[in-house]
Amino acid sequence: MGFPDLGSICSDFLFKFLVIGSAGTGKSCLLHQFIENKFKQDSNHTIGVEFGSRVVNVGGKTVKLQIWDTAGQERFRSVTRSYYRGAAGALLVYDITSRETYNSLAAWLTDARTLASPNIVVILCGNKKDLDLEREVTFLEASRFAQENELMFLETSALTGENVEEAFLKCARTILNKIDSGELDPERMGSGIQYGDASLRQLRQPRSAQAVTPQPCGC
Repeated sequence: MGFPDLGSICSDFLFKFLVIGSAGTGKSCLLHQFIENKFKQDSNHTIGVEFGSRVVNVGGKTVKLQIWDTAGQERFRSVTRSYYRGAAGALLVYDITSRETYNSLAAWLTDARTLASPNIVVILCGNKKDLDLEREVTFLEASRFAQENELMFLETSALTGENVEEAFLKCARTILNKIDSGELDPERMGSGIQYGDASLRQLRQPRSAQAVTPQPCGC
């Protein structure tokens, strides 16, 4: 059973997210699990880019996540890179049972920080946690990589749903904290953040209230 359609709810913010990493790491399955709350059984390699969105509640704010799931195959890289621009957050995904996908993380991270923004908030996701017996990358090794590159880190399972929602919410929470601290400005071009309908109404309210405030009579 999927989540209820919250698209009609006024959001405070809209964040653009990317899901990046090598082919076969389960990026589309992570997105499907997050959007539909179920595992995507017939998952083929993404051709170009797929899109999904979901409204979530983070720290009392209503946030619409617009998520771009990019193809991991090299032949699509020129296409997918064009979608990086103006992304606020990203899930950087590798497969814990594939050393090769882990070894390519640095290249994907460089792309994200160069093409999207140096300030993009990235969470590293070691996917396929349910295949622990086939593991080729230890938790400690990936945790060290995340620490060295100033990334958040979780191991996830698109199959069981473990930590999938938490990965997206943790990324969104960090972006909100950076907005609150002034580190990220939603009004800056290319920030990957927009004010939603609810926030825009609040921003306009003081001005409209000021306009209708009766002035004292000078007579």
